[in-house]
Amino acid sequence: MAAGQKAKAKPKPRKQKFSMALMWKQRYLLLMSLPFLVWLIIFKYVPLWGWTMAFQEVKPATFALPVFEREFVGFDNFIKAFNDRLFMQTMINTVGISIIGLILGTLSSILFAVLLNELIFTRFKKITQTVSYLPHFVSWVIIASIAKNFFNDGGVIDTIFGTNLKLMSTNSTKIWFVIVLIDIWKEVGWNAIIYLSAIAGIDQGLYEAAKVDGANRFQRIWHVTLPGIRPTIIVLLIMSIGSALNVGMERQMLLSVPAVQEHTMVLSWFSYERGIGRNDYGLGTAIGMFQSLVGVVLLLIANKFASLVGEDKLI
Repeated sequence: MAAGQKAKAKPKPRKQKFSMALMWKQRYLLLMSLPFLVWLIIFKYVPLWGWTMAFQEVKPATFALPVFEREFVGFDNFIKAFNDRLFMQTMINTVGISIIGLILGTLSSILFAVLLNELIFTRFKKITQTVSYLPHFVSWVIIASIAKNFFNDGGVIDTIFGTNLKLMSTNSTKIWFVIVLIDIWKEVGWNAIIYLSAIAGIDQGLYEAAKVDGANRFQRIWHVTLPGIRPTIIVLLIMSIGSALNVGMERQMLLSVPAVQEHTMVLSWFSYERGIGRNDYGLGTAIGMFQSLVGVVLLLIANKFASLVGEDKLI
């Protein structure tokens, strides 16, 4: 029996070793990827040279000096950033907004994609999908103006409920949920596109087999659709966790007021305010460098976790 099982076992595909013959065989693919490789090096790797400012004293007066003529200060900029009274609160804001956005954003995108997929009327489905992802192309300046008309004191929401909810003026973590919900409204249609593509790739025979077995629509979603898009969900979660600290400052700056700034300032905003706002480019670079390095560590942890639960690793 064991011998029969070994005979039936599929042989593992052998990895092709790097060689000039292999390169020549795939020369057209390599040539097609060359422009993207050059773009990646120029715009992603060459700018990393600017990280040297994190270890130097860089002010407007010394910014034009060659790199080796600036004063080297070691890790002083990092120590200055960590000792800043707003650094810890900024970290808490960034992690809090990221976690809430990651959970609610992922769930809402999956739910919206599944609901769209279950629509029977094709024309209504296409119209709904088109309308849902249009806000993605709208500037945050316009979105913030609309949101403030709804959520500010005395806005549309307060008028409807006949009370003063103070959703955007209370200095508490309540503003995190307001920011995340507005971002979900703006991006849910766009984020659902990739899940819809993954759902479209599921074998329709699985749905037919489940229907023959007596599974209702909800059971087909739970046992066929969601397991079918599980690899896509894992990959997107790994990518989202890696960029968890890279919360853009645009929405926070536009949606917040000075009264709630303590709970809306994130690391990117903190880096901008300390680096550009106070003309301390070395300090701003140190904060940005810390943000990127933590993001890489989170990406590696999430990637390792995916391999432990039996999913393909991103790296």
